[in-house]
Amino acid sequence: MPDRVTYLVLPGYQNSGPAHWQTRWEAAEPETFRRVEQADWDHPEQQDWVARVDAAVHSAAAEGPVVLVAHSLGCITAARWVAGASVERTAAVRGALLVAPADVDTAEVPELLGFRPVALERFPFPTLVVASTDDPWVTPERARQFAEAWGARYVEPGAYGHVNSDSGLGDWPEGRKLLAEL
Repeated sequence: MPDRVTYLVLPGYQNSGPAHWQTRWEAAEPETFRRVEQADWDHPEQQDWVARVDAAVHSAAAEGPVVLVAHSLGCITAARWVAGASVERTAAVRGALLVAPADVDTAEVPELLGFRPVALERFPFPTLVVASTDDPWVTPERARQFAEAWGARYVEPGAYGHVNSDSGLGDWPEGRKLLAEL
């Protein structure tokens, strides 16, 4: 019997609320989707967030393969984790779906300054970056730069804002299809 995949959900700044596609995916499959909880969603600390991702990957890897499902600042946290993680730790990850990566290098939000600069190391596993054409937190050009640096495939689904609960995506079945491609 093959190992069960654990999807580690990495929300962004201020977490993902009940109408967010990440939360909906967790609710639909609580056995396989696990949120990486942060100590403070409103005052993120890069080292703490990265350490929590590392601990979650280590824990989930004991049960089988891991896939990262990140949104916004969660994408930037995943990139920083990849940049500093051991080969053994990254080997447990089979892929990453990075949605609406926030460009913290240009965001003038004081709480996000500690995540600068965005880590641009190549991900050692299949990665998919999804970015909207009208995201207020990242331009399509910058999102493509992230994807290229991270060695990721880039998907631009259209004008969906920050690809969050305000985007009206509901369960976001198109996102589930993209995740299945990993």
